[in-house]
Parts: sequence; structure tokens; C-alpha cells
Amino acid sequence: MVYAVVRSGGRQEKVEVGTIVTMDRIQADKSGIITLPAVLLVDGDKITSDAASLAKVTVTAEVLEDLRGPKIVIQHYKNKTGYKRRQGHRQELTRVKVTGIK
Repeated sequence: MVYAVVRSGGRQEKVEVGTIVTMDRIQADKSGIITLPAVLLVDGDKITSDAASLAKVTVTAEVLEDLRGPKIVIQHYKNKTGYKRRQGHRQELTRVKVTGIK
């Protein structure tokens, strides 16, 4: 079993070939292919975590769609002052499918 831990934005994701992952918005090239930097590679019994070896590893993924996450409501309230504030946020996301780990 071959899998890798890749860095995407401020998070790390464990991926295998064929895995569909939702991550922060990433701009792809015209073909819709992106490369993700590997942090760890597990190839059967061999574990690779050396930075020099991981520089040679490429994890490629295909962009499936760009979407927006669920709405998050942020409310601020201060007692006895009449201060109320309401704010919303929707995160920009990208759904990708991992096509290769080499």
C-alpha cells in the first residue's frame, strides 16, 4: 500500500491514488493538473521522511471542481452597551482527485 502525506495550505492530508480531497482554493494550470508537496511517503514497509528524498517525490492531482464551504455565522455581543455585530463567511474550496504518487 502506497500513500503520502501532502501539504495543502496550512493543513496536511493523507492521500492515496484515487482519493478525493477537499482543500483550500488552489489555482490549477489550464489542464487542471496540480502538484502537491509531499511531507511523508509510505511505500509498503519503507517510510521516507528525509527532505532530500521527498524533493524527488511528486504527487499529482486533477482538479474536479471549485466550490464554497458552508456558511459560518460570527456574532459579537457586548453586554449593557447595545453593541451587536453579525458577520458571515464562506471558505473558497477546491475538490481534487489524486492521480499519481511517484
